[in-house]
This record gives sequence, structure tokens and C-alpha cells, in this order.
Amino acid sequence: MLYPDLMVAEIFATFARHGAESYGENVTQIDHALQCAQLAVDHDCADTLVAAALLHDIGRLLEPAGNDGEHYGIDARHEDIGARALATCFPPTVTEPIRLHVAAKRYLCAVDAGYRATLSDASLSSLAVQGGAMTDEEVVRFRAEPFFAEAILLRRFDDWGKRTGCPVAALESYRPLLDALISTKVRHE
Repeated sequence: MLYPDLMVAEIFATFARHGAESYGENVTQIDHALQCAQLAVDHDCADTLVAAALLHDIGRLLEPAGNDGEHYGIDARHEDIGARALATCFPPTVTEPIRLHVAAKRYLCAVDAGYRATLSDASLSSLAVQGGAMTDEEVVRFRAEPFFAEAILLRRFDDWGKRTGCPVAALESYRPLLDALISTKVRHE
């Protein structure tokens, strides 16, 4: 995923290859991505956060074998894989919330006593290999992140976007948005 003119085609091809896979939730990867994007649209989020919501787990699709590591107690760091791959063509307003969405789960576990109880079994399982709840020092550092608020909101969409039969827009409907965000980044470089 290096060339801006090919990025969206590669994203769509990646969803075509791996989107029908499950990752321990009640929905497929593509269903989860589309639900998260729909939640961002429904909450009147900026286009950049809509894109982040759609693409937040792309690292799972780019390195699907690595995700099996979670079953063996190894963190595949899908958030970093996805953010790095997308950073070649998308602005930080898209990639940073993606990079931080796992940290946001760890943060919410540390600061909200009831949050952990809302997590799915798959999210609880991955939390264990992702470091568990943040320490006090990690909480302070995380709150200082420039995209802290966006990461928290993305995390909420990630948690909520796991319902079966939820009506969503088609993946293709996001092509103009993704193309526009890539064009914006290319023009500014």
C-alpha cells in the first residue's frame, strides 16, 4: 500500500479477500468495519473519523495470520500495522485514531469502572494480551495524545459496531470519501 492512486483499490481488495472472516465476534470483519463507519456518520463525525472508523482494523486484514497470535497470548499490534500502512496516503487525522484505538480500550478500562463489563468476550481476550488496563502513568501520557478524543470516540464505535443484522451503507459508498482524503494529503505534501 504505497501509491495514492492505488490505495483505495488495495483497501477494497483487502476487504474482498478477508472481509468475510470472523475475528471472534458475532459479525464479520466487513460488517464490523461498515457498522463502525455508519456509527461515525450517524454521530456527524468529520470525514477523517468516518474513514478511521471504517479502516480501524485494516491491520487485522493485512496481517491475518498475525492475529492468530492473540489465541496464543501474543499481541499482533494490528493498530500499528494498519496505521503505518495507511499513513503512506492518509493524513494523521485518519491514522492516529486508528493507532490509538487499542490504547483507548486500555485507557477506558483504567478510568471507567463499568467499562470492562461492556466488552465482548473477544475484546476481553485481546485486552489481556494488549496489556490490560493502563497504569496511572500511561493514563497521563494517553490523555496528552493529540488525537485522544478521537481515539476514545473511535473506541466507542468499535465496541458498539458488533451487532448482527445492522443496516449499513455499502463499502463502495465510502470510495469518494477515501479518494478525497488521499487527494488532500497528496496536495499538502
